[in-house]
Amino acid sequence: MKKIATNIIQFRGTHYEFGYHQGSLVKNHILLKNRENQWKVRTPLFSIDIHETKRIFQEIAPAIWEELTGFAEALEWSMERVLLEFGGFRVKLNRSGCSILTGEDYLIRNYDYHPKTYDGFYSVFQPTDTGYAVIGVTQKVTGRCDGMNEHGLAMGYTFMHRKRPKDGFVCHMIGRIILETCANIEEAVSLLKQIPHRGSFSYVLFDKNHTESTIVEASPRNVEVRKGTACTNHFQIMTQENRHYLKDSKRRLEIMENEPSNSLRGEGAFQLLNGTKNGVFSKLYGQWAGTIHTSAYFPSKLEAWLALGGDQQPVKFDFASWLKGKDFPVSEVTGMIDTDIPFVHMEKADWYKK
Repeated sequence: MKKIATNIIQFRGTHYEFGYHQGSLVKNHILLKNRENQWKVRTPLFSIDIHETKRIFQEIAPAIWEELTGFAEALEWSMERVLLEFGGFRVKLNRSGCSILTGEDYLIRNYDYHPKTYDGFYSVFQPTDTGYAVIGVTQKVTGRCDGMNEHGLAMGYTFMHRKRPKDGFVCHMIGRIILETCANIEEAVSLLKQIPHRGSFSYVLFDKNHTESTIVEASPRNVEVRKGTACTNHFQIMTQENRHYLKDSKRRLEIMENEPSNSLRGEGAFQLLNGTKNGVFSKLYGQWAGTIHTSAYFPSKLEAWLALGGDQQPVKFDFASWLKGKDFPVSEVTGMIDTDIPFVHMEKADWYKK
């Protein structure tokens, strides 16, 4: 068992100021040192076109471009390097897992991935220039792997496959853009139909105005929309896009669907996913599919929960009070993970060793 921690970032200000603040936080962080070593053995399978990337950001999310500019200033880096690490456009991703369950006013998410990819940041940002306030778990610092905004729109995504990627935004930047620019499910669906997708993911959307979540199946080739209460790692409409091996994905989905969501309250749903003996929580860390955190979002009351590792009681965040100016008293969330693989944000973690 390994003790890990996630740091809480709380910030109110412009996007440029937020970028500068985050850049200052990671400037001498082991996270960047590890990534520098990782690039020595993981050649990027994409190119950075700074002018094209700026154009697409200016069209879809111009404020986030300002944030990236703040990063560059704080780190004293070129924009090309900032885009490589934090840009979220034309970036290659490895396989991963993830399970999501929604019910009466909740979205619960198991984030399943590899320890050497984990940021260890939980971000709460209230922009003073443009965009909605968002609480959620970061990925590649600027992105959000799950979260909720001030209007009560909650989002999480699940990986489908790595086949035939195209130029476009990656999942975590798409998640960030959804939360910061969309007030409800309808606006998020519209965005997902328009934005260019690098890879293939399902985006689960839930807000305070709906009793059922919407699942958007998105690939570089097509986007389909359906209703549902649970989602794992296979498409149900675009089945031609699926991987051949779906046994574990279907097994986790069946476990969640066998628990009627209208009979589970928030605590019960959270424990279903976070409990290590319930069949949804995964310990396959070496296979890029181990559960690192379980998060929960409650749109009606604007509350968020987070736990690291399994069989945990979550740390609870009153987002509604934070929006009124009351900062969270905690600066980090800790937990125990059953793996000896190093976490990139806490210890030396390169790709020369497992």
